[in-house]
Amino acid sequence: MDLKEKTAAILKQYEVGSRFSYLPVLPKASVLIPLFVRDGEVHTLMTLRSQELRTNAGEVCFPGGKRDPRDRDDVDTALREAEEEIGLPPDQVDVVCTLFPIMNKSGLLVTPVVGFIEASFFPRPNPAEVSAVFTVPLEFFTREVDHSSYSATGIAGLLHSFQFPDPDSGSHYQIWGLTAILAILVSVLALRKKPEFETGFDSDDPVSFFQHNLNKRISKL
Repeated sequence: MDLKEKTAAILKQYEVGSRFSYLPVLPKASVLIPLFVRDGEVHTLMTLRSQELRTNAGEVCFPGGKRDPRDRDDVDTALREAEEEIGLPPDQVDVVCTLFPIMNKSGLLVTPVVGFIEASFFPRPNPAEVSAVFTVPLEFFTREVDHSSYSATGIAGLLHSFQFPDPDSGSHYQIWGLTAILAILVSVLALRKKPEFETGFDSDDPVSFFQHNLNKRISKL
């Protein structure tokens, strides 16, 4: 079994299926966490949002966005947004699993969809939405170097931030907030490795931790 197959098999264990079908109808969004293998390591692809956008301009994120009425499900949303933002055809994504949703600061229920793409994929970013595309080894999100965290009012757990020096472009990117949490989660699950820093959640059982926090937030709506 090669690294891609091994990683996919691990992540499939965390497929949520209909586990969260009990949730009330809430505004939804999905993000695609694209993984690929390069030089014997699992990497992920990330984007820098355009400065022209009305919300979260200039922030690092995964491809994704709000649910559209024409979308069949969370996977459909993630694949559609990835195609619109970076030119990634849906049929070039090998969807592995849908992870547990997390509510963002705006009250959107964000569902991460994890899939493998080819390492040779060449992004064609839509300049109206994306100003840069770059890749990061998952291992980076388990290391203390270039990482910081702090407690924030109204935030369950810790708020994380990474400073990533991109060797390909020479640019430095700040990866923080929900995007950082998602990157840490996928890294912890896929690599089966505890980070060198305190995460603020149970890395042995993250599903129960985030489900508890989600239920708590929903009870206050």
